[in-house]
Amino acid sequence: MKFTLTKQSKISKARLGVLTTAHGKIATPFFMPIATRGAVKTLDYLELAALQPRIILSNTYHLYLKPGHELIKKAGGLHTFMQWSGSILTDSGGYQVFSLSDRRKITEAGALFSVDEDGGQQHLLSPEKAVEIQLALGVDLLMVLDECPPYPCKKKYAAESLALTTRWAKRSKDYFEKKLEIRNWKLKPGLFGIVQGSTFKDLRIKSARQLVELNFDGYAVGGVAVGEPREKMTEILKWVEPELPKDKPRYLMGLGKPEEIVAAVRAGMDMFDCVIPTREGRHGKLFIWRRDDLRGKFYVTAQLDTARFKSDFSPINPDSALPVLRHYSKAYLYHLFRTNEMLGMKLATLNNVEFYLELMRRIRQGIGKGRL
Repeated sequence: MKFTLTKQSKISKARLGVLTTAHGKIATPFFMPIATRGAVKTLDYLELAALQPRIILSNTYHLYLKPGHELIKKAGGLHTFMQWSGSILTDSGGYQVFSLSDRRKITEAGALFSVDEDGGQQHLLSPEKAVEIQLALGVDLLMVLDECPPYPCKKKYAAESLALTTRWAKRSKDYFEKKLEIRNWKLKPGLFGIVQGSTFKDLRIKSARQLVELNFDGYAVGGVAVGEPREKMTEILKWVEPELPKDKPRYLMGLGKPEEIVAAVRAGMDMFDCVIPTREGRHGKLFIWRRDDLRGKFYVTAQLDTARFKSDFSPINPDSALPVLRHYSKAYLYHLFRTNEMLGMKLATLNNVEFYLELMRRIRQGIGKGRL
């Protein structure tokens, strides 16, 4: 993995760059559509490829449970298994284990948990195991295992959690480097550390500094989408950004709404992911451009299963690069959602993922022209 910074904005901390992996070059800032279990929900390979994302995100936890990383490795890796030629980033599964609540136990060794889908069998996801799974998947960008503290939490808990996350990060990196040396990879994947510390300024700064000392390939900011008030994001990024190396990519995990992404880019972040475009699409909500630039209220959302679209014969998106979104009408999409036809979810998902990818293109253009 290689990251090259190509331009720094003069009016904000926004920046342009190029992230190079074994599967191609990706212009930053960028957005990663979510393919949790090795598929972007409702979309097949050709439909996803038509949107031209350079990178997608899958999840270590879910792929470990089903179908298992060993089977995917036998298939030739996740790229081959899902027929995807672009780059892939995998989350470590820390958030998913966190969300199990009363069915998991955090220890020094790792996260011990059980799930119903395999009969309640106990699993231990250690820092080393998380890296092992991701290397078996053959992805381009890996995340260390971290503990994601709940919000709100007391500072004592946040400090203890942060100390554990840092120890896990060191173990992850040690294991990662040992495995790469053994396998002698020609095209080395990248390993990201994850800044934690809840909403406490000193802990966030401490976390960032500790991870930078470990010299990761990139740095993520976690724990900003697990119940924290949205306004806390601005504060956390203001604290953390000055501590992160300029020559490494910065990844804000799990956010967010279009305006939040614009704000985070202004704050110096390069990489984003979120379930919003795909999840909202499956529930009949469209993201629609309101204006060409990114000032003010630059987009609106439309709930397609409401009666006002029953006779709206305008295209889903007349400016789409995809013929299918220019071909079908909002009235037809309304009909599909009212009759629970799967095509409705597919079309809305296509629209929303295209919107988010276009958002990033306009952001990069804005930075390039000195407007962002």
